[in-house]
Amino acid sequence: MVRLRRGEVVAIAPERPGALELEVQVEGESAVAIAYPDLTGPVEPGDAVLLNSTAVELGLGTGGVHFVVAVETPRDSPGDSGEPALGRVMKDRYTPLQTAVRAVEETHPEILEASQGLDATPVVCAPLHSMIAPIAAGAKAAGAGRVAYVMTDGAALPGAFSRLIPRLREAGLLDTFLTSGQAFGGELESVTIWSGLLAAKEIASADVIVVADGPGNLGTETRWGGSALGSGEALNAAGSLGGRPVAALRISFADERDRHRGLSHHSRTILEDVCLVPATVVVPRLEGERREEVWRALRSLECAAPPSIVEEDGEPALRLLADRGVAAESMGRTPADDRAFFLYARAAGVVAGRMASQGDR
Repeated sequence: MVRLRRGEVVAIAPERPGALELEVQVEGESAVAIAYPDLTGPVEPGDAVLLNSTAVELGLGTGGVHFVVAVETPRDSPGDSGEPALGRVMKDRYTPLQTAVRAVEETHPEILEASQGLDATPVVCAPLHSMIAPIAAGAKAAGAGRVAYVMTDGAALPGAFSRLIPRLREAGLLDTFLTSGQAFGGELESVTIWSGLLAAKEIASADVIVVADGPGNLGTETRWGGSALGSGEALNAAGSLGGRPVAALRISFADERDRHRGLSHHSRTILEDVCLVPATVVVPRLEGERREEVWRALRSLECAAPPSIVEEDGEPALRLLADRGVAAESMGRTPADDRAFFLYARAAGVVAGRMASQGDR
């Protein structure tokens, strides 16, 4: 059930696009809350707010903050702003905070209907939001002109929840941000992953497309119960539209959970059982026992559509991230803590960027 609490806004942190991070007083204690003004209207210090406290009381990780459901402080009606009417596509549908957006299916139907597909555009599909930074940097380092990110709806639905995307946009590593499915808040909105991919190519002129969930993926200790498997569906969508699917592997030697050490069980399931199209799988140039461990795992895969495995250097992406001042991290770990995790993502981006800049060569 939804757990609701009342609080008062004490302070507002510097705003990021589409979201406000608040300090609130809840039952005499200070806490952090997130508000999305597009859903709640303006929020100011001193406002009385209704908060969804479910994640806080469950002690969850990424989403373990209060979320503003409504601002209860009375305000005068702003009246007609003169802005064009919203679209008729609802996202976060049939919940109390469903929101109307203008989707590309409404704004650019002729372009989408006339599209002949992705025309071999590389599409890197990642199982974690934190992989976007090294992938985008790798693509740029290898010569890709424009990189677009299509956010799926397997994790956070509000695009504004991501702190990473504004940093990548400011650093010039990401050129367009789209939200698909029930996710909302992107610069372009789409109803499905298919139209999101087409919009990235036809409307945003992307040379490389990165697909991943928003922050806060859902995982369980079961084979099929993880939102990361959605990246396999994205590989299928890219293949069906004539793109070049590239699978970003989840590899770690720092994660203490056995199922995520070496080749993650999610990546194995994605490649063996979810992906039904020929994909490119990228591994970085490494030496020693860990390299052999990963290659053994890849050789043991029994895939419906056998992948092409490419070995590539991911270091150019690391240098570019450092030059642009973007600190990469995943689940509290940095490249210094878990080099393999970031190196595999970076290498996937480099291959995609090279595909875009050099074609079949």
